[in-house]
Amino acid sequence: MIQFAIEKANRVLVIAHVDPDGDAIGSLTAVGQGLQQLGKRVMLVCDDNVPPRFQGLPLANEVRRAPNTEIPYDLVIAVDCADQSRMGWAYDALPDPKPTLANIDHHITNTRFGAFNIIDPDASSTAEILHRFLPEIGVEMTPGIAESLLTGIVTDTMGFRTTNVTAATLRAAADLVDAGGDIATISLLALHQKPFTTAKMWGIGLARMQLEDGLLWTSISREDMQVAGMNGNPNSSGLVNFLVDVDTAVMGIVLTETLDGDVRVTMRAQPPYNVAEVAVQFGGGGHALAAGCALTGPLEQAEARLVAACREAIDRQRALAPARA
Repeated sequence: MIQFAIEKANRVLVIAHVDPDGDAIGSLTAVGQGLQQLGKRVMLVCDDNVPPRFQGLPLANEVRRAPNTEIPYDLVIAVDCADQSRMGWAYDALPDPKPTLANIDHHITNTRFGAFNIIDPDASSTAEILHRFLPEIGVEMTPGIAESLLTGIVTDTMGFRTTNVTAATLRAAADLVDAGGDIATISLLALHQKPFTTAKMWGIGLARMQLEDGLLWTSISREDMQVAGMNGNPNSSGLVNFLVDVDTAVMGIVLTETLDGDVRVTMRAQPPYNVAEVAVQFGGGGHALAAGCALTGPLEQAEARLVAACREAIDRQRALAPARA
């Protein structure tokens, strides 16, 4: 039982997925606060920097990009990671034998890679799962934890607009507001406010977008990021959400070249189309309507491979759902 593993643990390493979104950082900081409340020594890690709009969350300033590999951790908890690779270098860097691994996630493609797996594909977000789980292990719902969890729910549901929002999701959000979560401020920061450099990156991406038979996509190179003034790997989830909202698009795709030359892909779909099907082909995962993966470069070749796979998926899925065509 994961509860017993947490009870026994003294030092806990918590890892969120690469290219983190609000659910990743919200879940990471919520678990960190909860474990500290239980008297645990906690390190929070994510391969990539915390996006600026989430840096005000409790413990966000303590998130490190690499673990201290000299510390003997008793337990590792992965949050919002569909598979082991999504933890990135943070987990691979730990010496063998690696600590016991717990896996808390909501992606339907989760590979159940942990010794303990708390997976609920029906949940809107990992934060929604943690809203239930943290009190079960004796954590009190403080305003700080509520702020982190509400950030995860608001972000992953795009403001309660996704098809996986249920009455349970809304009840969880209401409970978190009662506990001190400021939903107006969280919604502004998580969904709407963005740095000027991000707006410049969007401009580059929008100028290069292409639409073919329901697939709307764009690519952003390392050079583009330098022009936009970005020094790190950007989060492109906002741009891909904008693309899939175009009325003639059934799938929206953004390919972003990272500083090390790999290509990160964010994907969105309109029902009944399924981008997770495509992401899995390239070692990624996610949900039917929101998924991601990483490809080896160069960017042009990665774009060609991904676009071809998406076109095939659209043709195949359209044949199964002719009424949507």
